[in-house]
Amino acid sequence: MIDNTNKKDCCGCNACGDICSRNAIAFKTDIEGFWYPEVDRDKCTDCGLCETVCPIINVKELKKNDLEQSVCYAAEHKNLEVVFDSTSGGVFSALADIMYKEKGYVGGAIFNDDFSIRHYISNNKKDLPKLRSSKYAESDLSGFYKEVKLLLKNGEKVLVCGCPCQMAALRAFLRKDYENLIIADFVCRGINSPKFLRKYLDSFEDRYGSPVVYSKAKSKEYGWRNLTHKVVLANGKSYYETKDVNDSTKAYLRTNVLCRSSCYDCQFKGFPRIADITLADYWGIEKMDTKMDKDLGTSLIMINSQKGLAYFEKVKSRLNFIQTPFDSILQGNPALTESLHPPLVNRTAFFEDLDKMTFSEVAAKYIQENQNPTTKQQIKKIMQLLLLIRRDTRLQIKSIYQLLKYNKVKNIFNQRFLLPASYCVMEISKSANLKMNGILRLGVKKFNNSKLETRLLVEQGATLEVGNDLMLMYGADIEVFQGATLKFGGRSESNSKGCGYNINCTIICAERVEIGKDVQIGRNVTIRDNNGGHYLNRQGYQNTNPVIIGDKVWLCEGCTIMSGVHIGEGAIIGAHAFVTSNVPAHALVAGNPARIVDEDVLWKY
Repeated sequence: MIDNTNKKDCCGCNACGDICSRNAIAFKTDIEGFWYPEVDRDKCTDCGLCETVCPIINVKELKKNDLEQSVCYAAEHKNLEVVFDSTSGGVFSALADIMYKEKGYVGGAIFNDDFSIRHYISNNKKDLPKLRSSKYAESDLSGFYKEVKLLLKNGEKVLVCGCPCQMAALRAFLRKDYENLIIADFVCRGINSPKFLRKYLDSFEDRYGSPVVYSKAKSKEYGWRNLTHKVVLANGKSYYETKDVNDSTKAYLRTNVLCRSSCYDCQFKGFPRIADITLADYWGIEKMDTKMDKDLGTSLIMINSQKGLAYFEKVKSRLNFIQTPFDSILQGNPALTESLHPPLVNRTAFFEDLDKMTFSEVAAKYIQENQNPTTKQQIKKIMQLLLLIRRDTRLQIKSIYQLLKYNKVKNIFNQRFLLPASYCVMEISKSANLKMNGILRLGVKKFNNSKLETRLLVEQGATLEVGNDLMLMYGADIEVFQGATLKFGGRSESNSKGCGYNINCTIICAERVEIGKDVQIGRNVTIRDNNGGHYLNRQGYQNTNPVIIGDKVWLCEGCTIMSGVHIGEGAIIGAHAFVTSNVPAHALVAGNPARIVDEDVLWKY
């Protein structure tokens, strides 16, 4: 019988529970959030079936395939919508498309309503979006193996994807290969605790007062390489956390503490692969073929069996792909051959504290790095700042004078200041209120010899607020009239690429203009909250009306945003659109006057 005295000898695949006809095996979740089999000895008949399906016990017999060496490809789905919604290049969706087309069944991991994870199988193509994308925590396969076996015995075609250990367990459970079965696995660094994932998602309600309704690892909206986790809350607000700010990702990649005990001595590394097809991120693809790298995700495909080769021939028409040398895949995917290194923090204390503390407290204690910079780091930061000032001002006397006139020296060294480039004209009233929480680079040039003027006016009692770093390119005309407020969000913590507005941006603010974080503004864009003091003989007419532009909005070349307009986060305003009414989140509008032409649109920054 299965008797796990050592947790490293159990991968939590649930196969032993499915094979037991006496229901003698149940699964108990430990303090870490992982489940392990427990045998009811009163029900157990010592038949030994549980041991025959254990992938770890039987790994030597299972680790085989009929290709001497895997055939490797870099690929991306031809449908960009699929790529955006996928962890890598959308190849699993292409595999699934063929199976659905052949009236077969597709199985993989899905989220339950509470964001626990289970394996699920159906022949309904509408289920593909929930099967798509990695979930990054262990899935429950209770009952799954029996369901797959029944489908295969009934002659149904089946495609299944899961962790290497889970797919090895499926091989063991079935006891033979079925011609109507395609097994896909993926390159697995280690499987995370479901308990930790739940704690991380709960932290959003703790921080923002609303529960999570959507979770997506590796959201593409800030690029594939940023490993952005996107969550949407019940209040409709979206949050993006890249690998540099996401404490969950940092815990996984930097502490090695989140994974199951069996992951530190994984029996399913190396070759031959047990699955017919292995999927992964193709890290390093930019060195192989720049055309395959859009920073939207490129998949590595390893074909491991003759059956996998035949199936891939059916899939090729849905993909852009190139064949790559076998040796090229190893450098970017060390998890192919290497087990996870031991935890770098006290594992026992970590999971005990996960029960006692908030997520933020656990992160502060175990995950976040020392926030106090070293002397060397401080010197480097100052040198970079001085180089930036030199580059933008070109050390012109007028620019240096304006820099010192409108900023306190301590704010400059704290990187909370207004930095005027050459040929800037600035008039800022002594009674104006400058709230600088980052660097506002004004008049930045691509052509260093250009004399194109950049203008900034902030009148009496007006407020100019900058939430984080922002670059306004040359030719801008920014006017904040008496008592008005202009607020720039700048770049978010998730945006490592910076935030900038292109040349000839015009903002005329007579009451209030708010521009959110990570807003992208093209050339010759105009934003104004007023009609220049002109009045119409119409009831309810207002000369000024605030303009509110949400986070991560894209304003394309030549568009105009008029007074009173509210634009929801993630929306796209088409080139030369004239916007006079509100725009919903993630909508695409175009025309004069602007009209909605598409909805639920996502775009990569």
